[in-house]
Amino acid sequence: MKNKQVFVILSFIVVVLLSTSCGTSKRSVPAEMNTPKELSRKFGLPVTTKDNLHLYTEASKWLGVKHKYGGNTKKGVDCSGLVVQIYTEVYGKNLKRSSADMLKYNCKKVSRGRLQEGDLVFFRTGNGKKKIPNHVGIYLKNQHFVHTSSSKGVIVGDLNDPYYLRNWITGGRVK
Repeated sequence: MKNKQVFVILSFIVVVLLSTSCGTSKRSVPAEMNTPKELSRKFGLPVTTKDNLHLYTEASKWLGVKHKYGGNTKKGVDCSGLVVQIYTEVYGKNLKRSSADMLKYNCKKVSRGRLQEGDLVFFRTGNGKKKIPNHVGIYLKNQHFVHTSSSKGVIVGDLNDPYYLRNWITGGRVK
């Protein structure tokens, strides 16, 4: 009788563990994950196993894709389309489609000094209200971020570049 009770209890524990262990906010890591050495070369940054290799691998697939206003494919993408695609793939999160709506609805504001890998970075380029962003990228590390340039396509930018310093609005941590 005791053996049967122990078996039932152990079976119950196994079922509970199996049914709850799969819940996570990150998507599964792709089989074609790049090595830190390959990613360091592609991004011009020291990428290590402590970094989110899924984020770097996914972003690396977009490097060089041409800019296309309203685009969200590898045939052409704009800044918010790039962020939406990467965030869906890496974090399994659906973000609003415009940079202004991402900041308003999907993020908690964060200062430049508190940016973490995967945070969003918001800018106001050109004319319009100074506090409403019209450009967004994803923070990587060491003041670098991936984004779409209208003239160069998907690139890695430097937050210390005078252009980005001048047009900076805020960072955003996705809720």
